[in-house]
Amino acid sequence: MESNNGNGRLAGKVAIVTGGGSREGSELGTGRASAVAMAREGARVLVADLHQDNAERTVAEIRGEGGAAEAFAADVSKSDQCAAMAAAAVERFGALHVLMNNCGIGSVGGTVSGLDEAVLERSLDVNLKSAVYSSKHAIPHMAAAGGGSIINVSSIDGLTAGMMTNTPYGIAKGALHMLTKTTAVYHGREGIRANCIAPGHLHAAFTGGFPERTRDLRRRAGPLGTEGTAWDIAWAAVFLASDEARWVSGVVLPVDGGLLAAAPLTAYAYLEDVKYL
Repeated sequence: MESNNGNGRLAGKVAIVTGGGSREGSELGTGRASAVAMAREGARVLVADLHQDNAERTVAEIRGEGGAAEAFAADVSKSDQCAAMAAAAVERFGALHVLMNNCGIGSVGGTVSGLDEAVLERSLDVNLKSAVYSSKHAIPHMAAAGGGSIINVSSIDGLTAGMMTNTPYGIAKGALHMLTKTTAVYHGREGIRANCIAPGHLHAAFTGGFPERTRDLRRRAGPLGTEGTAWDIAWAAVFLASDEARWVSGVVLPVDGGLLAAAPLTAYAYLEDVKYL
């Protein structure tokens, strides 16, 4: 695909995508898809990942399409490494306008009464603190550039209890929604917009190990009856990063095929292949 670097929707913007790498042989992840989509729309992208080689795979894909990207290895659960990441984007590309806090891990750590405390701590570090620290260090650079867009990636499991007993994950992802709102409110006068994407039942690298039966149930439970992909998240991120969303801030956007629009028993008709009562 030809690069849109000169006239894309994100032309002139510099973006960081955390968790933007790609493991060899894995399903397409939301971070990789978002980094590629942003580059296709003209952004220069710093692809951040815990593993340098994973980040380099995404960078190679972007460069192969004529886009501009650099890899950066960081553990974004550490504040000092987030500071270095933000500084690297400015050093390599001259500014910072977009931060996509995509980094995350799954954590089936039990119910509240049966909570695995180590899993909770790890989930808060990777799913929540990474976004807090990345935003903390990116905002001053964005403000210096005249403003910017922060895009947090949570989950519908941060809005409602999910099908698995993933209390640590739900707590961390739910907290991202308040991080989004406080960022939008307290930094709006600096030209900073903050929004959050809450993915629904999509299939990507994150769900690569799910059995086919689970995937089928997740697909059929939604009103559209289709499975989401990493690209559904990527193109929502492109919109929120672009000037098209200049007056959109503080929003939690479910990208879920209509799942949250339905009451739980609505899924009965889909799962049992019967007409509505």
